[in-house]
Amino acid sequence: MKKLVLIRHGESLYNLENRFTGWKDVDLTDDGYNEARKAGAILKKHGFIFDVAHTSVLKRAIRTLWITLHEMDLVWIPVHKSWRLNERHYGGLQGLNKDEVTEKFGEDQVHEWRRSADIRPPEISEEVHLNELSNPKYASVGEGNIPFSESLLDTERRVLVYWHEEIVPSIQHNQRVIISAHGNTLRALVKYLDNIPDDGVVSLNIPNSIPLVYELDDYLKPIRHYYLDEEGELPHGKIPRHMDLDDPENWDWMG
Repeated sequence: MKKLVLIRHGESLYNLENRFTGWKDVDLTDDGYNEARKAGAILKKHGFIFDVAHTSVLKRAIRTLWITLHEMDLVWIPVHKSWRLNERHYGGLQGLNKDEVTEKFGEDQVHEWRRSADIRPPEISEEVHLNELSNPKYASVGEGNIPFSESLLDTERRVLVYWHEEIVPSIQHNQRVIISAHGNTLRALVKYLDNIPDDGVVSLNIPNSIPLVYELDDYLKPIRHYYLDEEGELPHGKIPRHMDLDDPENWDWMG
């Protein structure tokens, strides 16, 4: 049996300000730092050790990984960064306040942009796109790979390229892997691993900084998965406090 650990970054500044984040490179809040420290402490307490780590090129995911590994005394392991693990690109919504966007476009439209599998938000402008192309962190990324906007399925396609090319070989060689990424990139990966249909992804959520452990067979098919807290494996079906989908205030961690 092989184990894979997924962790979504801690609370970011845009989460706190209720803004769409996407590829905006914002840092963690103080609470986000503490959430990452707690995640590292939990993993260390339960005996987890990693040989290699993967993350996006966005600082909130990188910082979460650094802090987690620091708590585990594992800062020496190789860390691989890729734009393919970036958060979903929210297009022209990035940086905007979610309440203001909802007031302008209506709750149904915003919900569709955020929760459906195949609907893309409005695109960024050509000027903003050119600015992203000129960012040094994307210097090695082909122009056609820098999106103007993405649906969840768009995000899933690029995540799975990285999964098959970079992460699968590590796991097959019995390396213990942790991935620090984002709500929608991890949603996309979980959707693939658990073979969730497009119309079943609406209610799929990944909470901030709570380790999600996958146990995989030799063919990398999930045997089971569970969230981990201080006391151990969370009971199946138990939803962490900030995953209550009936409360719109809790939707912000999806961006």
